[in-house]
Amino acid sequence: NTRTHARDMFGEGVPFGDPSWYGEFNSPYYTKSHEDFRAKVRAFVDSAIAPYVHEWDESKTIPLEIYRATYAAGILPAVVGKPWPSDLVPDCPAPENFDYFHELIVFDEFARCGSGGVLWGLLEGINIGLPPVLNFGSEELRRRVGVPCLRGEKIICLAITEPYAGSDVANIRCEAKLDPSGRFFTVTGEKKWITNGIWADYFTCAVRTGGEGMGGISLLVIERSMPGVECKRMDCMGVWASGTTFITFDEVKVPVENLIGSANEGFKYIMHNFNHERWGFVIQANRFARVCYEEAFKYAHRRRTFGKSLIEHPVIRHKLAEMIRQIESTHYLLETLTYQMNTMSKQQAAKALAGITALAKVQSTKVFEFCAREAAQVFGGASYTRGGQGEKVERLYRDVRAYAIPGGSEEILLDLGVRQAMKQYQTALSRL
Repeated sequence: NTRTHARDMFGEGVPFGDPSWYGEFNSPYYTKSHEDFRAKVRAFVDSAIAPYVHEWDESKTIPLEIYRATYAAGILPAVVGKPWPSDLVPDCPAPENFDYFHELIVFDEFARCGSGGVLWGLLEGINIGLPPVLNFGSEELRRRVGVPCLRGEKIICLAITEPYAGSDVANIRCEAKLDPSGRFFTVTGEKKWITNGIWADYFTCAVRTGGEGMGGISLLVIERSMPGVECKRMDCMGVWASGTTFITFDEVKVPVENLIGSANEGFKYIMHNFNHERWGFVIQANRFARVCYEEAFKYAHRRRTFGKSLIEHPVIRHKLAEMIRQIESTHYLLETLTYQMNTMSKQQAAKALAGITALAKVQSTKVFEFCAREAAQVFGGASYTRGGQGEKVERLYRDVRAYAIPGGSEEILLDLGVRQAMKQYQTALSRL
């Protein structure tokens, strides 16, 4: 049922301003269901998100009603992976044959707003914080936490990073001691740079319940209403509207019913979650790179220097060409990864895709950084001013580091990609 025949053009018609399947290119991946869903998501973003991006970014907050509106539009449940959580939100029907390409469309279209802060503020918390609950939590926990979050009535975030441990997840210090009664854990520790934390109702929190290293980590759902939880907003370089937060847990009593899965199995759940999270980063970073290119391309046609438009200068066309080739190649890698996610079992994908997904994230963030810089050069002083013609480029330039570091820094992920290749090579040699 893939749409390999000629179709109507979709979008504004800027060459390479959208993925190739939006135009004349055929694709083996997308069906009419994807086309219809894309149209719905774009209409929602254009009417309910894009007009307010500057206001929300400058105020560093997002109105709570927009979460409920995103659910009402039939979009919010699409960002927690497949299958569509129909058992939790039966009144919100899934797109026909829902798959990871539908989720790709959501992040790609939302990223057109040109703000990592707005995108993260609205979608990232649930995208990375809720899947561990849905995939590994008890049925009672899935319903108690999952239903209000999917409906946009409550907000959840993922709390792993600490002042002392970022990419080094195995060495977190936040401690959860099981009470002798066996009824609750007492949690003490700190979490830092937590997206959505300032307004979150639930924290999917990595805690140490056992010994040192990865074998002593568990995941708990900690609720804001529990005594001893303190959240402080952090002022960061970029992603202003994402609610980046420093969290302190001071002897917080958490019922054992809030344990996700089994005790001391949390590292496995976190690693399972990372592939999906990093894949989402690839979508976002590459669309942000595309936004930088698109804004520069259009500006180069308007702006005149030395008696002719910028686009007539070979050096400007060279910059645009360098952006295009990197964006397009990254998107094709993204689509290949997405197809594997659709066709592999989750167990197979967790092993086979870890290395290439890590490398794809690095590829996308480096392309994003390159395009943000080159677009800023095309805009000149207009990209140095908040607001105005260069607003998106100026804002995205500040957001670059928020993609290059979180979810595994570029250096850590490059190493991971090669270490995974080494393991695969050793396995291949053992079969000879």
